[in-house]
Amino acid sequence: MVNVEAYLQEKAELIEKNLADYLPPQNKFPTVIHESMHYSVFAGGKRLRPILMLAAGELFDGDLDEMMPYACAVELIHTYSLVHDDLPALDNDDLRRGKATNHKVFGEANAILTGDGLLNRAYEIMLQQGLEGNLDREVYLRSAKEISDAIGTNGMIGGQVVDLDMEGKEIDENTLLYIHNNKTGKLLSASIKAGAILALAKKDDIERLSRFSQYVGLGFQIVDDILDVIGEEEKIGKKIGQDEDIDKATFPRVFGLQNSKKEANIMLEKALEELSYYGDKANILKELTKFLINRDY
Repeated sequence: MVNVEAYLQEKAELIEKNLADYLPPQNKFPTVIHESMHYSVFAGGKRLRPILMLAAGELFDGDLDEMMPYACAVELIHTYSLVHDDLPALDNDDLRRGKATNHKVFGEANAILTGDGLLNRAYEIMLQQGLEGNLDREVYLRSAKEISDAIGTNGMIGGQVVDLDMEGKEIDENTLLYIHNNKTGKLLSASIKAGAILALAKKDDIERLSRFSQYVGLGFQIVDDILDVIGEEEKIGKKIGQDEDIDKATFPRVFGLQNSKKEANIMLEKALEELSYYGDKANILKELTKFLINRDY
């Protein structure tokens, strides 16, 4: 029986240690930017994207040392996106993971530069591993490309733009799916695919993991929408009801709360169906998927 909470804790601690090694020291000049980067990276994140990358790689007996730099890079990218999302010009949040958001502590200008610094550091890490690692260079390039494609205007940034544009407007199903699949789903999906690529998975396996990751990504965001309606602020670490306050495009708003719960369960079933091909070897990924879509924070 897989103890998913123990697995999450073990991998999160390992990722935390490596993240500390990959970030510039806080006392390095100019100190304010490095202190700011550390503040947001170590503000209590669950490290779900890098953990999913490692779990996907483990499914194909991947080398942890080859995957870890990319896993840390993904977490820095995710953190950069949160720092920018919280800014007054975007979501204007005061709390993130139960702590004051970056711009509330370091100011808006430094928060913008902090996000830029985290994104740039992520690319530095991936490029350095590509130069120094033991795998074929094409493997590193393909993994980095998966991640890069997921966070540009055809991915996370594009989803964010449409999300902002649709605030307070009527929205159809296709536009809502575009927002969720791009703003949140693609980086999560790319993390899983990059893990499989770094583990030298075959083409058919990567395609199967791609389908699996799309279901997980959408299910994850639907649950996020649901928790903004019925979640507990103490568990989530940020104010709930913010989506409704600014008329954001969400699944509960478009489909209702009960139908959103049903859709999340459908995504869970589809994701698990893709993993059934691997039998017990995929138990870790199966339990992680159940955790992500059944979570209450």
